Amino acid sequence: MPVSKPSDLPEPVAAPPSAPASWWRRRIVGPVLNVLRQGLTPAQLSLTVALGVIFGLVPTLGVTTLLCSVAAVRLRLNVAALLLVSHLLSPLQLLLIIPAMHAGATLLGGNTGPELTLAQLQYLFGHDWLAALRLLWHAMLGALILWALASVPVGLVLNFALRPVFRRLLARQKSDEVIS
Repeated sequence: MPVSKPSDLPEPVAAPPSAPASWWRRRIVGPVLNVLRQGLTPAQLSLTVALGVIFGLVPTLGVTTLLCSVAAVRLRLNVAALLLVSHLLSPLQLLLIIPAMHAGATLLGGNTGPELTLAQLQYLFGHDWLAALRLLWHAMLGALILWALASVPVGLVLNFALRPVFRRLLARQKSDEVIS
């Protein structure tokens, strides 16, 4: 059999360059898929997402990371996944803080104290900063009480609703790994 010269062989066809991954794929889909590949069970994944949503919406700035880290270590969940979910909800947390504080001030203050408005806070900080701090304290405490009451049913619903979803995702991922 004659051996063909290198010039007689067809040149390999280069694959067309792939489009760069979108921001959504790089920042959201990729990390979530990486978490799915780390061996967590569907129950652990659903609990991670449920706690991430709950802790991501706490109406106090600066405690999300601490709450997530403590819960993840205590419950043996993936810390990075829990932090990812909770920090993805930061824009929604910022949107809900003021209405939550207003509802909290109404809950604990009733109609007896000054109303929680920006103008009222400016006036109080200018004239009686202790009254302003008291108003903010009541508003924040009431918002935390409302958050705690709402987080239990929201967490339970998310936890149990997401388990079948993650079961299907993990089963699909395992079947894709077997095929390839």
